[in-house]
Amino acid sequence: MESIFHEKQEGSLCAQHCLNNLLQGEYFSPVELSSIAHQLDEEERMRMAEGGVTSEDYRTFLQPSGNMDDSGFFSIQVISNALKVWGLELILFNSPEYQRLRIDPINERSFICNYKEHWFTVRKLGKQWFNLNSLLTGPELISDTYLALFLAQLQQEGYSIFVVKGDLPDCEADQLLQMIRVQQMQRPRLIGEELAQLKEQRVQKTDLERVLETNDGSATLDEDEEDLQRALALSRQEIDMEDEEADLRRAIQLSMQGSSRSISQDTPHTSDTHLTSEELRKRREAYFEKRQQQQQQQQGPPGQLSQPCERPTTSSGAPVSDPGDAMSEEDMLQAAVTMSLETVRNNFKTEGKK
Repeated sequence: MESIFHEKQEGSLCAQHCLNNLLQGEYFSPVELSSIAHQLDEEERMRMAEGGVTSEDYRTFLQPSGNMDDSGFFSIQVISNALKVWGLELILFNSPEYQRLRIDPINERSFICNYKEHWFTVRKLGKQWFNLNSLLTGPELISDTYLALFLAQLQQEGYSIFVVKGDLPDCEADQLLQMIRVQQMQRPRLIGEELAQLKEQRVQKTDLERVLETNDGSATLDEDEEDLQRALALSRQEIDMEDEEADLRRAIQLSMQGSSRSISQDTPHTSDTHLTSEELRKRREAYFEKRQQQQQQQQGPPGQLSQPCERPTTSSGAPVSDPGDAMSEEDMLQAAVTMSLETVRNNFKTEGKK
């Protein structure tokens, strides 16, 4: 299909597109067709002048040309004269002369169709028929069985159909399609329909992009809000932890202050209960003086032998301790320290119960 030459519609130059699609190349331009139209106008003016330049017919003929107009339209006479350059001739398809020939459309080579100043070509390339209408987005494949129905449908719609007689110039597409056959999976659309569809697709794409942008914006806002909420939650947790730590420090400080006050209040009481080192020293001196007096009394007058004083024993044979005996200084200090530690420990237990 790529090898088939197909000019698409530009302005009102359908006659140019029709001829170039028929000949499969850029053989004619608007300038060349305009030149042919002016030549036809001059020939017609000369024939009309033979009847007199003052006649009504001649004055009517001097009106704008009937072979072309400013839009780019060209008449069947212009197309016919352009094809004569290539030795081609146009015959009306539904004329009595052609109908008497009873030629099957499949055996022809090409057709030119016209309806309301629009021209297009139907041509056989290789062994297949193609609709080369310039209003289509590309060549349209026509089967052999559908060709007769297609032409009949055009006639019913008011088209004028012309059979192209003569040898068409060689073209690459015709040579290629002589060897292979093509298949068309999807028929081409009209250019107007394609443009409308493309416009609709662009509108839909724009709407979709707008929706996506809106969704992305809202999603971004949601993510930002979630991040803010998480940050606030972490901040609250840190504040709570700091408050808990402050409360714990205050509780420990109060507990230590309470313990210090309790110890300081109990200290004078313990000093009255337990002996100081000075009192222990005085009692030790009194103890030694008393022992010395007892020893002197037991010895008696000079020269008298002293007898040891036996200490009473218990039934088990253990000596009975003398209540007047006093502890050593070290033992008394150890006892005082022990009693002081016991007092402090009891104070802490009492404070804990409170």
